[in-house]
Amino acid sequence: MFQPNMFESHHHLLDMSHKSPENDLDLIRDNDEFESKSMADIMENNPSGDDQEADPNQRPNKKKRYHRHTQLQIQEMESFFKECPHPDDKQRKELGKRLGLEPLQVKFWFQNKRTQMKAQHERHENSELRAENEKLRVDNIRYKEALGNATCPNCGGPASIGEMSFDEQHLRIENARLREEIDRISGIAAKYVGKPMLTYPNLSTIGPTRSLDLGVGSFGPQTGVVGEMYSAGDLLRSVSGPIDADKPMIIELAVAAMEELIRMAQTGEPLWITGPGPGPDNSIETLCEEEYVRTFPRGIGPKPMGLTTEASRESAVVIMNHINLVEILMDVNQWTSVFAGLVSRALTLEVLSTGVAGNYNGALQVMTAEFQVPSPLVPTRENYFVRYCKHHADGTWAVVDVSLDNLRPTSVSRGRRRPSGCLIQELPNGYSKVTWIEHVEVDDRAVHNIYRPLVNSGLAFGAKRWVATLDRQCERLASAMANNIPTGDIGVITSPEGRKSMLKLAERMVMSFCAGVGASTAHTWTTLSGSGADDVRVMTRKSIDDPGRPPGIVLSAATSFWLPVSPKRVFDFLRDENSRSEWDILSNGGLVQEMAHIANGRDPGNCVSLLRVNSGNSSQSNMLILQESLTDSTGSYVIYAPVDIVAMNVVLSGGDPDYVALLPSGFAILPDGGGGINVGSGGSLLTVAFQILVDSVPTAKLSLGSVATVNSLIKCTVERIKTAVACDNA
Repeated sequence: MFQPNMFESHHHLLDMSHKSPENDLDLIRDNDEFESKSMADIMENNPSGDDQEADPNQRPNKKKRYHRHTQLQIQEMESFFKECPHPDDKQRKELGKRLGLEPLQVKFWFQNKRTQMKAQHERHENSELRAENEKLRVDNIRYKEALGNATCPNCGGPASIGEMSFDEQHLRIENARLREEIDRISGIAAKYVGKPMLTYPNLSTIGPTRSLDLGVGSFGPQTGVVGEMYSAGDLLRSVSGPIDADKPMIIELAVAAMEELIRMAQTGEPLWITGPGPGPDNSIETLCEEEYVRTFPRGIGPKPMGLTTEASRESAVVIMNHINLVEILMDVNQWTSVFAGLVSRALTLEVLSTGVAGNYNGALQVMTAEFQVPSPLVPTRENYFVRYCKHHADGTWAVVDVSLDNLRPTSVSRGRRRPSGCLIQELPNGYSKVTWIEHVEVDDRAVHNIYRPLVNSGLAFGAKRWVATLDRQCERLASAMANNIPTGDIGVITSPEGRKSMLKLAERMVMSFCAGVGASTAHTWTTLSGSGADDVRVMTRKSIDDPGRPPGIVLSAATSFWLPVSPKRVFDFLRDENSRSEWDILSNGGLVQEMAHIANGRDPGNCVSLLRVNSGNSSQSNMLILQESLTDSTGSYVIYAPVDIVAMNVVLSGGDPDYVALLPSGFAILPDGGGGINVGSGGSLLTVAFQILVDSVPTAKLSLGSVATVNSLIKCTVERIKTAVACDNA
């Protein structure tokens, strides 16, 4: 007969969820040995399985029979539970059949097991919450103690709660922690770079075999051998990025470099010594090396033997917002374009961090670059470095470079960048204040004597040149976006589309000229004769399938020399279309007229012009010349290229300028360093560079006659310039 309490065990198990986890654990702690009533007992007393009324006269049932699950049954159900904690009826029947258990026994076991797992999980969560609560309690005590010990930033006495907010004190504690972290990172970096100097291979040893090694001075007379220009991108890509093992060290160096840059930019004397400069309103800041070593004892290690230090700081307000400035510095293509006169080529080898979504805060990238002066007589400076961008709490943005030469196995290092870069402070109306730091250690013994005073003055590669270039380029970009162009002047291009296309074409012309006029390791200059500074150096380039250049063999020739005339006088003479016939042999003495004009800033010397040469010989067609003149406080350029009339009509109508073939020639004008950094006084260093298509067939052989013709052309031009400016200056 059926008894009412026969299902007590079953009913009890189903109601376990209403009890506490502790009680659950007590009930099922020995779950693996849980005693289940056999289904045989249940079915014996109630074969139908229906509820029945208890018969009071019924004889008490025999003693309940229980049995424990075997070890094999428990192992099998444990294994099944891991795969499926909620078996269905079919699975319970199959499992029970295999283990010799009734489906209801299997069901009870799985219910108990699930309850046990739930209780264990809740107990683990409780433990974690208790630990977190304890941590918060300790932090709260620490912050209260810090508030009690706070001092007034003005008088140094005890600060009341009203004088110093909790947030401010929290920030002070965080700042102290960060400074400790910086010291730790700097110590690691100093320990690492204290190892024997390891530097990366000189890029001039990479790439195809060349007829001549890059150098300055006399190569001796060459017969029938002319250096070639190679793809800068191909050479830079052959330099590999960092290995994974070096990346943690790179990150630590970048963080330490950022801290140093901020302090270098914000600290005055005695770290920076201000001295008189040229003119009543100018001054020069020079770094005190002894104070620098005391202030930054770790840094990136001691200065290697044979290297000299160049350090400079410059500030200016530029017409560009901080967001665009950061983008220019972090995008290698924009950076190379804006600073074409300073950066002959550059490449991002690997991006370690892209920064916060939507901006460059926290961006970190490993780069290689070649810095130049526009002359074959000044060797370029190659650097392998990490660039790090950070948005600081005060709203200032900072971008810092620091050399990674120690991470590259090499022969000899010609230089390295200590923390260098700029701080960008947002100003109203789209302006920004830029503070630039240049701090390098270089071997400049290969610089030619006539350029040595300029390089030693710090103007050739220093912060003043970077800032002056940036200021000029910001004005140029503002001009390109201007829409309110006055229509009164004749020849001024007022169409926004036409202005944009013409400025884009001129920008490509300037970049092409700057990339080919210096001593970049992307090409090899061959000296034609003699050993003087004004010797002509030549090289060739084969132009194939390049819509921006005419196809064939291009011969480049360049020479640099000194003039006893101020840079401003030389610049004004060369950019003036009325005096062009005095030096331009190819114009054949024809009248030169300005057909179109775009102003690129406050200085009238910064402009793009379209010139027409009216040849005196009626049998010759008229020629158009695209010219851009650029000038700032550190140097000037006059760059030009013959252009096709039909192509220029397309450009002036707003068409794509990328398909206009250009072979730029021109002049780079720098102060000689003898008159300080004032380009209006002292002498000038003038570099003349020509590009001429000597054969329209790229596979043709270069004839010595072509070389002799170009040599004669450039020497004649130099003599005409010397005569004209000397007579005018007399």
